[in-house]
Amino acid sequence: MVLAATLRFSALLLLEAPAALAQQAPQAPTRQSSAYQELQLFSGVLNQIRANYVDSVTYRELVRAAIDGMLHVLDPHSYFMPRADWEQRSARERGELPGVGLELGQEDSATTVLSVYPGSPAAKAGLEPGDRIATINDTAVAGLKLDDVSLRLAGPKGSTLRIRIDRGSRLEPDTLSVTLTRAVLRAPPVTISGMVDSATGYVRLIWFGLDAAHQLHDAVKRVKRQGARRLILDLRNNPGGVMDAAVDIASDFFPSGTVVFRTKGRKPEESHDFVTKRDGDFSDLPLIVLINGQSASAAEALAGSLQDHDRALIAGRRSFGKALVQTGFLLVPSGDMVELTVARVFTPNGRLIQRRYRGIGYVQYWSFAGKSGAAEDTLALFKTDHGREVRGGGGIAPDVPLPAPAAVPVWWSVASDSGFDIAVADSVAQQLPAGRAGLAEWLGDRPQWSRRLLAPLLERVHTRLGVLPHPDSALSDRLTLRLAARAATVRWPPDGGDELVIRADPDIHAALAYFSHLSALLGAPVH
Repeated sequence: MVLAATLRFSALLLLEAPAALAQQAPQAPTRQSSAYQELQLFSGVLNQIRANYVDSVTYRELVRAAIDGMLHVLDPHSYFMPRADWEQRSARERGELPGVGLELGQEDSATTVLSVYPGSPAAKAGLEPGDRIATINDTAVAGLKLDDVSLRLAGPKGSTLRIRIDRGSRLEPDTLSVTLTRAVLRAPPVTISGMVDSATGYVRLIWFGLDAAHQLHDAVKRVKRQGARRLILDLRNNPGGVMDAAVDIASDFFPSGTVVFRTKGRKPEESHDFVTKRDGDFSDLPLIVLINGQSASAAEALAGSLQDHDRALIAGRRSFGKALVQTGFLLVPSGDMVELTVARVFTPNGRLIQRRYRGIGYVQYWSFAGKSGAAEDTLALFKTDHGREVRGGGGIAPDVPLPAPAAVPVWWSVASDSGFDIAVADSVAQQLPAGRAGLAEWLGDRPQWSRRLLAPLLERVHTRLGVLPHPDSALSDRLTLRLAARAATVRWPPDGGDELVIRADPDIHAALAYFSHLSALLGAPVH
């Protein structure tokens, strides 16, 4: 009934002055409109809204919405940022603006956690990649830009904020609220390094900052001094960063003159072959690289290069699928900033890592993160240097797929936010023997982790939260590892927890098995 009434009312309006409307109606254009005509059209619509729309709307609101619409039409990674927001974000990235330690993305219309900085307030509260932020201090974030949400998470050091998150199914999600205390965060590019066993070194890179290559070089030298004759490079949950850092890191693993990746843009100056300028210090070091659905951008470019040149075996889960290069352009005189995609990134053999975004909605694009591209995008076969077949489209597919980790239930995060995990782990830590001998004993006795840590935690969850948890073996292993690492960090600081994770992480453990036949898998001898 409402629709019918609306249609009749519209018809009456048209019948009042058909002749006038006919006189004013322009003829359908017979050729493409000029830029001037299109701007006239935009101006006409803008003025009609300002003059006749039922609510008062400012030019600022309309122009900003138009800018956002223009950029969304281009691609999912170009965006506009007012000067004040740009300055705040720059301060946050430099570590000058306290925050909670979350890297955010937009997935299926929801602000989603891509990664959590180790040791951050968010990590201590049990937040997980894949969590969707619903409210910040009881204010909904739906419809806000990612940078707006990130800035709301930042604030004075020591101040608190309350976040409500959704986890799991979109139709019937688990919901929890956590209280976070903001802290000054400057996550180093290299967060963990150590020995997996007597022959295998391990380095985890959290993002491609300006100093990433230097830090990674030092970390690899350090594990080599400890006896490493082979290396696991961990790029899981690495959102990317500075592309030049990816080239500098690749230079450590390739001979001079090796193409790392190529960029192609509309302007000639945006098209480059990025090539190593020196012989890498670690060009003969057997290498396995770990990736997952949160490995993006520069992390994917590096992984793709190592895969194309058969320099490393790629293990894990399909990567995010972003291979677009953005450059910031300052707008004068406002001081605002527009980040525009200026080029695409191709692996050395010509693969485009970027997922398809033409012909699908902005929201839908983000929902495909870490999933394969459209079928037609993956039909084209490419060959690595040694003739192995690989495909483009939708990120980097690993040479060796590894199972995804068990999903963390909401009761775990509620328990973490309540401090149950810390209380249990710290209590056990105080009872463990000190010194390297004590750590070695703890590392080698996994059954006691479950008995002394997980069982008491599950009992506390049951009695205090009223939840009767029944984790399966995969989830039990994941939660037990976290508790054991916390106890090791407390009892043998500062690296006891890192050492335990390196020795017990299931992906790292699975990767070890492939070193024995790495030569055959890559199609070339490994020294």
